[in-house]
Amino acid sequence: MSPRTLRTPPRPADEVEEVDTGPKPEELAPGVARALSPMVRRIVAANPGPMTGPGTNTYLVGIDEVAVIDPGPDDPDHLEAIVGCGGDRIRWILLTHHHQDHGTGARSLADRTGAPILGFSGDVDERIGDGYVLSATEFRLQAMHTPGHASDHLCYQLLEERLLFSGDHINDGQTVVINPPDGDMAKYLESLEAVRKIRRLKAIAPGHGHLITDPRAVVDQYIEHRLERERQVLAAVEAAPGGVAIDDLVEQIYGDSIIEELRPVAARTVYAHLRKLKADKRVRGRDERSRWKPAA
Repeated sequence: MSPRTLRTPPRPADEVEEVDTGPKPEELAPGVARALSPMVRRIVAANPGPMTGPGTNTYLVGIDEVAVIDPGPDDPDHLEAIVGCGGDRIRWILLTHHHQDHGTGARSLADRTGAPILGFSGDVDERIGDGYVLSATEFRLQAMHTPGHASDHLCYQLLEERLLFSGDHINDGQTVVINPPDGDMAKYLESLEAVRKIRRLKAIAPGHGHLITDPRAVVDQYIEHRLERERQVLAAVEAAPGGVAIDDLVEQIYGDSIIEELRPVAARTVYAHLRKLKADKRVRGRDERSRWKPAA
């Protein structure tokens, strides 16, 4: 449970900080199905980048009957790899949330396999929510509503293996962008606490990166990181009673620790912190163009 050193650029999301998530001997090669457990295989999409890390993880759960979690982008090669792995045993397509890198390939995969798309909202065949259980012949997947990164975000727990498919709620080696208004920092922290309370969770299968084998340590660091960032934002606002713009807050808090193209992303997360602090009556300001001031 000891922390690892910080990773140097490139830095996916708004910034990257790591904890010990266990050994990672394999590469995240796109298009290759890798077994993570007797019941779970992972295929990485060929969409690496500053926001997606090594690429989006698609998971196939089950042997006789297969549930696909997050089919990823509408990429013919990636979809071919999914079908090549799951074949005519694919019975369900589950979405963690509506963001393009996780679900735009869902309809094409449904057309190829006849499997229904299940998710909280959007272009789905069946809407599901917190507590929904998908029961297959070999496994059960229980949905958990975890808003914050996205209002429609669901995690799925494979009950037989105590494995949580976390989508973009928790990722390997990187923090998560909270982009208002659909993203909500207060709800995100509440959702992290909810995951923290899952009893005897053994591992987390994230939307990006390797399997996380010390989930409690990772969730604890996610929570502490967000609370520390909140303290930094509040301190910077309180130090500028005449008001401070979000771009200035980004410069003060992040400095040169992020690449230039991610500064707008960092600004959105700072704005999410400000919205939470405003709801807590700690700061005042109207929107992302405001000069934010300490609460009267």
